[in-house]
Amino acid sequence: MMSASDNEFLTRVEGDHPCGRLMSMYWQPVALSEELEGVRPVRPVRLLGRNYVLFRNETGIGLLDRDCPHRGADLAFGRLEDGGLRCPFHGWLFDQAGNCLETPAEPEGSTLCKRIHQRSYPVVERSGVIFAYVGEGEPPALPPIDCLTAPDAYTFAFKGLLECNWLQALEVGIDPGHASFLHRFFEDEDPAEGYGKQFRDVSANSDLPITQVLREYDRPDINVEETDYGLRIETLRHLDSKTTHVRVTNLLFPTAFVIPMTPEITITQWHVPVDDVTTYWYAIFTSYADPLDKKQMRDQRLESCTLPDYRPIRNKRNDYGFNAEEQATQTYTGMGHDINVHDQWAIESQGLIQDRTREHLGQSDKAIIAYRRQLKAAIRQAQGNSTPIMVLDEASAGTLSAPASIDIVSPAEGWREFWRSAEDVRRSKAVWSNQPAREDAN
Repeated sequence: MMSASDNEFLTRVEGDHPCGRLMSMYWQPVALSEELEGVRPVRPVRLLGRNYVLFRNETGIGLLDRDCPHRGADLAFGRLEDGGLRCPFHGWLFDQAGNCLETPAEPEGSTLCKRIHQRSYPVVERSGVIFAYVGEGEPPALPPIDCLTAPDAYTFAFKGLLECNWLQALEVGIDPGHASFLHRFFEDEDPAEGYGKQFRDVSANSDLPITQVLREYDRPDINVEETDYGLRIETLRHLDSKTTHVRVTNLLFPTAFVIPMTPEITITQWHVPVDDVTTYWYAIFTSYADPLDKKQMRDQRLESCTLPDYRPIRNKRNDYGFNAEEQATQTYTGMGHDINVHDQWAIESQGLIQDRTREHLGQSDKAIIAYRRQLKAAIRQAQGNSTPIMVLDEASAGTLSAPASIDIVSPAEGWREFWRSAEDVRRSKAVWSNQPAREDAN
């Protein structure tokens, strides 16, 4: 169990809470690129309990504080014109850097605009996601991980809204044991019909459906290793005396995990603290083989959410679509076949902020225990003005070992060497593996 004070320490991000200061030291996803398309590419953004406005015009992308510095009107309703974002209240105009270009309601010859500056924040656009840095000083280097450096055709990005604290949203993804229960299907689907869906494929080098492995082997051995990027989690399900199912996932500090989706596709998913009780997940799917069918993957996901907020259609207001007959005959949860809904129910049902003073952890929770220890240490480092893990300069980013993630059937002996060799082969075959990282959009 955790003390109430530690629970606050590790979860709260608003105001002056120490965890919020830590989170502000990293690049955070704030929008999908597609959200800045259409006739009016202006979006309100909320991050770490603070409000911003994001916009794109002919010169690039800008992120500004959302309240106009004149009289506090909402710039998310601003007009894109004359090279910037114009407040509809009195016409004050701001460019991406926050410079005030015009104060047209003022007398002719007024120099007021030269003394006005709206705070702006660095942004970069990678793989269909717009990242922002809202901390103090110069931003760190973005880690050169595969999902951020692969060509556009080999990545697909999406997001979703969760009505709970960011920490419980993240923790479900580094919990290997839950998949055997929460995502249990009583029958295995044809992998050929599951393109773009999680847990619908087979393990690498095998015709064994992942859903069958999870269902039939529900007491895995879990190894957790600290790395330069966070944690590596190796989950072993011993199929027989000679073979072992190995699933390698990762915690990418501070708020992301990297997991295998199919033998050729991985998912990197961030859990962004909107405020203390709201989270957006942002996922980038990365293919090491063929270009992705982005339209099919997007259409699949739009069937389960509503725009513009990417709010799940199945949610706590309709009991996540729970069906007792389905629970008895098809799925462990009775909440459909979309595993995102299963995760959503699990973490939202814990409350807006999970009361960890009432939990009792076991051996299967060792990754969660390790991450909380790592998170607490990083917050303490930020408080002491030292550099936490993954706050990278260009030199250290260049030496970062990218998280390997694979789902494979291995010989029982030498399983670690086996999966590492298989991962090296997969990465070496990627048609884009020797291509340089793309330039920032701004």
